[in-house]
Amino acid sequence: MRILALNAYHGGSHRAFLDGWMAHSRHTFDTMTLPAYKWKWRMRHAAVTFAEQLRSPGYQVQRWDALFCTDMLNLAEFRGLSHRAVYTLPTIAYFHENQLTYPNRENHERDLQYAFTNLTTCIAADAVWFNSAYHRDIYLSNIASWMRRMPDYQLTGAAEGILEKSSVHWPGVDLSPRSSPRSTGPIRILWASRWEHDKNPQVFFDSLRILQQERVPFRVKVLGESFGRVPTCFSAARDQLSQHIDHWGYASRREEYIDAVRSTDVVVSTALHEFFGIGVVEAVAVGNFPLVPRALAYPEVIGDDDDYFHDGSARGIAARLAALSQRLASTGSCWAESTAAAKIVGPYGWATAARRMDQAVEQVCADKPTSD
Repeated sequence: MRILALNAYHGGSHRAFLDGWMAHSRHTFDTMTLPAYKWKWRMRHAAVTFAEQLRSPGYQVQRWDALFCTDMLNLAEFRGLSHRAVYTLPTIAYFHENQLTYPNRENHERDLQYAFTNLTTCIAADAVWFNSAYHRDIYLSNIASWMRRMPDYQLTGAAEGILEKSSVHWPGVDLSPRSSPRSTGPIRILWASRWEHDKNPQVFFDSLRILQQERVPFRVKVLGESFGRVPTCFSAARDQLSQHIDHWGYASRREEYIDAVRSTDVVVSTALHEFFGIGVVEAVAVGNFPLVPRALAYPEVIGDDDDYFHDGSARGIAARLAALSQRLASTGSCWAESTAAAKIVGPYGWATAARRMDQAVEQVCADKPTSD
């Protein structure tokens, strides 16, 4: 099969997802992408831009079996602006995020025009894929309550209609476990989340300060992307924890990132918002022990073992890290079982994930022939 893939925000996890699927898929992809910059503008203009590009002579003669896009595209606009060979394609919309339940960076009323763009994309798609069941469920439940706020002409059946054509397709990761033995030294702690308030970094850094006060030896690597206004707790932590820091800042090259993650022992998330948690899963894939909230998508993605969860408080996280430090010192590993990491990440290997999505695309096409 030949798939036309439109990635309106081609960067970060959105790019990694599409690149990973294409590299492991049995299908052929033609891609149209836009840089990962100014996401609001991308959501407003991408449909027009892609439709115009597809009117060029080189594209007019092309034919595809399916269309793939993400939540960053206004699919309804795009299909309305496209020529028949494109707008009649069986179409899959993949939701990495949604703008109805995604947390605001500032304390102000949500701009619902972007949420409505997501809604019309769902309605226009033949299939809607979510990156976790948690994401699907919280999104659809919020659609139902949101529709009740409309003054009239409420789309009361919207959530049910989307649910009928929705499915969950976890993103894949490269399974490349640590090949060399761990070097000696104290526990090495990893932060792999974005530098934003919804990742709750203050609690993470407070837990490290407690370890420091209690003289628990540790090293820390603070990775993750930052955008514009960075929470002030980062600069304060860099000063106060400087003697413990091995790496500070975004690793722009993939190889640099993986090398950094391979040399840590435990990845900590304090997130208040997470639709999947790709940074945690990638860290586990190379041997890191996960210490995450028992909330959001984590119980679905990581499993239900109590050992992996903290209580959300700085003191509770510090206590768990101190206990893991003792386990590491006595056994040489933070893991209670040597095969536990492989069991967690097994379903997310790209060979498995790509095969599932390839089959799902074929089913969407079988359900809606392009001649319709």
